[in-house]
Amino acid sequence: MFNGWMPILNKDMSLCISLAARPSNIGTRFHNYLYDLLGLNFVYKAFAPADITLAVAGIRGLPIRGAAVSMPYKEAVIPLVDVMDPSAKAIDSVNTIVNNDGVLTAYNTDYIAIARLLKDHEVPSGHTVLLRGAGGMAKAVAAGLRDDGFTAVTIVARNETTGRALADLYGFDWQDDVNGATADLIINVTPLGMAGADETAQSFDDATIAAAQVVFDVVALPSETPLITAARAAGKPVITGAEVIAIQAEEQFVLYTGVRPTPGQVREASEFSRR
Repeated sequence: MFNGWMPILNKDMSLCISLAARPSNIGTRFHNYLYDLLGLNFVYKAFAPADITLAVAGIRGLPIRGAAVSMPYKEAVIPLVDVMDPSAKAIDSVNTIVNNDGVLTAYNTDYIAIARLLKDHEVPSGHTVLLRGAGGMAKAVAAGLRDDGFTAVTIVARNETTGRALADLYGFDWQDDVNGATADLIINVTPLGMAGADETAQSFDDATIAAAQVVFDVVALPSETPLITAARAAGKPVITGAEVIAIQAEEQFVLYTGVRPTPGQVREASEFSRR
């Protein structure tokens, strides 16, 4: 439990941050909870950068120990780092930057989370899939699907250039909208349903949900998006963004601190982050 140990800010404290167009308190509360629980001299702060190039330069120059990277910066930061870990290089998408004495190394822990969740929820690789979205997170999801043996996948993206590029990269199909299509597994990897301007938007319609066997929404705030709420009402098994963010944040925490919390500690931190 949160015990209030968090030290007063001091010159030796390590700073970690997040960079997102629409930051939330989830990562901030998750990481700071574990710093407190484990007695680590770290602090975590979320930012909405006005200029991503200057923000990454600040990581190197201050120096900041690490940074989580969210939409829409997962690809934009690639030319700004020094080293691409295989987890990021394989899908050309970054969600984590670690600063080692001024050398910035990029990772992607989203991929790890997706792969683990598909396994934990025992989603059959023979399922047909509609994957809505074509950004950085969609790359992680598409890579996770491919590497788990999924082949009947259709990328749904209005932007033909990015949609076709993602589909071609992994040998999948592309279409510009759902257009009445159905699949066993439907996945939302867009901001539709996210707190803010799109929070009332349901990323797949009721008919598509009714035809699905599993419904997956990577949006973390709120975890009960319109899509997830509709899927639960229809009696469908769901995978939520809260599950994604807990796993990817755990892996980020390990990269920043060198300490791996126990599953119970991760669960506590995840629950605390969503209060």
